[in-house]
Amino acid sequence: MKLTPQEQTILRLLRSDPLLDAAGLADRVGTTKASVSVALSNLTRKGAILGRGYLVRGEAAVVVVGGAIMDVKARSSAPLDSATSNPGEVATDPGGVGRNIAENLARLGTPTHLVASVGSDSFGDELLAHTRGAGVQLDHVVTGSRPTGTYLAVLDHDGDLSVAVSDMSATDALTVADIEPARSLIQNCDLLVVDGNIPIEVATWLCDIANSADVPVVIEPVSVVKARRLRPLLAPDRPILAVTPNIAELAALVGHDVADTIPEISRATTELHALGVRHVWVRRGARGSLLSSAPADSADTSRPTVTTNTAVSAEVVDVTGAGDSMTAGFVHALLHDDDAVAAAAFGQATAALTTESAHTVRPDLTHALVTGRLTTQQGTS
Repeated sequence: MKLTPQEQTILRLLRSDPLLDAAGLADRVGTTKASVSVALSNLTRKGAILGRGYLVRGEAAVVVVGGAIMDVKARSSAPLDSATSNPGEVATDPGGVGRNIAENLARLGTPTHLVASVGSDSFGDELLAHTRGAGVQLDHVVTGSRPTGTYLAVLDHDGDLSVAVSDMSATDALTVADIEPARSLIQNCDLLVVDGNIPIEVATWLCDIANSADVPVVIEPVSVVKARRLRPLLAPDRPILAVTPNIAELAALVGHDVADTIPEISRATTELHALGVRHVWVRRGARGSLLSSAPADSADTSRPTVTTNTAVSAEVVDVTGAGDSMTAGFVHALLHDDDAVAAAAFGQATAALTTESAHTVRPDLTHALVTGRLTTQQGTS
């Protein structure tokens, strides 16, 4: 985090006495209250202070930029019959890939800021209240004229997704001007997560800003359509720490079909390494995942390290949000340990726990809960 000498001094004082106000800080620093107020504002934008009350950040902080929508989930009580009405249950839950990742990160214990767009409506109000309650910082959420996005999912009686429709117009309308106020926060965070739902020009601006400040970037492709749109973003002069596609999204990123075999996946991930991606973590559903990592200290990306992970066993209740929790678990663990292989295992365990909950983001999710599942899985393998 890049702080001025005055900002560093104020941060040290707040860590020793969080109850100091602007006047007290000015007296300690030997400057004016107005000068301290400006410094406090800058510290908040940079993510060193988390919201009101001068809560000082003590751990690595993440900025997530992406979609924030309301999930409307319908689950049938029996096997689905097409083209007719099916009995079942309907519930709403805050969602959106970026928002889900941010909430999962906050619940795992990583200080997290969300940059997203919502409407000035009841869904937006409910979504923000829930997300704030989970511990996510929302200072840079944009409230626009378009309605808060919605995602309608129909699940069969086993909890598997049958069909879904999403309205992402609020996210689609995001512009660079909308998120420009978050520039300083992004430049001073420890990691940036980019959700593929945002417009490509916004994603490009974000990655360029992050790279100019040496901030690592993780990209969640979201879908085949969004992954295809992201292809021009990947270039050797715009390094990316990690991308997290499934097989179909990987094929969209490289521009050709990829069979679900380790040799074929490895060849495709090597293509992404050549475009500046350090880690490619490919989700394979019931087959687990494959992590391909290029050497950190070598220009030769043709010989990456490939690791496969088996799927973590789970009693599936609802698969909605599992992929988002998987990315969040990976990012959380990567920040704490810098071991991509261990981070992938942590992410898979996070996803397994999420599928066992009826919620898009498991409300009792913690670092300890995931670690416990990992320990149990290792003991039975």
